[in-house]
Amino acid sequence: MAITSFTDEYTCPIPPSRIFKASIIDSHNLMPKLMPQAIKSIEFVQGNGGAGSIKQINFPEGGNFKSIKYRIDELNEEKFVYNYTLIEGDALIDKLEKITYEVKFEQSADGGSISKVTSTYYTEGDFKLKEDEIKAGKEKVLGMYKAVETYLLQNPDAYA
Repeated sequence: MAITSFTDEYTCPIPPSRIFKASIIDSHNLMPKLMPQAIKSIEFVQGNGGAGSIKQINFPEGGNFKSIKYRIDELNEEKFVYNYTLIEGDALIDKLEKITYEVKFEQSADGGSISKVTSTYYTEGDFKLKEDEIKAGKEKVLGMYKAVETYLLQNPDAYA
């Protein structure tokens, strides 16, 4: 097994508490509304959102993926930390055992937030990840964050 990690940082003008509530705590409600072309629905298949819960993301017909499932490993609303593991679905191509994500929102000097995301890919055998596939995944995640950021900027009372 090979392990490959990447850490990315994103800045946002929204305070950590709001962006965390919208993009993490209420993602199962908000994301399908903001991005119906990308996410059909998000549902809990086990648990109620805390550590150990399992979420399933269902994608619209005609896309590259049908669905994925991930397990919530840590949800800390006080420190704005969210860790989860992709455990099942089309995104786990044959040579990937799992992908873990560590997400942390920190207060920035301007009152906004800095999002730090570490993605760790656990591959089977000597399989090597393709850089363009990783880049495409990162762009999708950034697109979701930007959709939430735009929504929160346009709706200043939402998730306040």
